[in-house]
Amino acid sequence: MGSTAGSDAAPAAGQAEENSGPAARLGLTKGMVVQELGWDNDTDDELRIAIEDAIDADMVDGDYGNVVDAVVLWWREEDGDLVDGLVDSLTDLVGGGVIWLLTPKVGRPNAVDAADVAEAAPVAGLSQTTTVAVSKDWSATRLVTPKTPA
Repeated sequence: MGSTAGSDAAPAAGQAEENSGPAARLGLTKGMVVQELGWDNDTDDELRIAIEDAIDADMVDGDYGNVVDAVVLWWREEDGDLVDGLVDSLTDLVGGGVIWLLTPKVGRPNAVDAADVAEAAPVAGLSQTTTVAVSKDWSATRLVTPKTPA
C-alpha cells in the first residue's frame, strides 16, 4: 500500500514534539509492553505518564507473567543489592529487550554511584550502553544482554 507525501506530513508534524520527550529518548514506542519495577512515592509521575503515552498502554508490574519488551527499573541506593535487582528484572524480559535503570541524579537523596552500576551490570549478565537525563531528579541507564555470536 502506497501513501502520498501529503498524508504522511500531518502526523509527522504532530508527532515531532512528542518524539523529543523522555520516553522517546528511551526508545519506547506504541505497542511495546513495558514492565515497571521499583515504583515508590518518589518516582517521577510525569515520566511515568510520558512512557505510558508513548507506548499507548499502562506499564505492567512484576506480576504480569508474560514476556515484556522493556523494563523500567526504579532503583535507589537504599534498595539493596543492585545485582539482585538487575537479575530479577531479567525474569520477563524478551531476548533483545532493554532494561532502563532509573536512578536519582548525583546529589539527590539515594543517588546510586555510576561505578556501582558499571560494576553490577556485567555481574548480572548485562552491558551498559548509555545514560540519559529523563527528568529533573532521575537519570536512566540503558542495559542490554550482550550479543552472542550465532
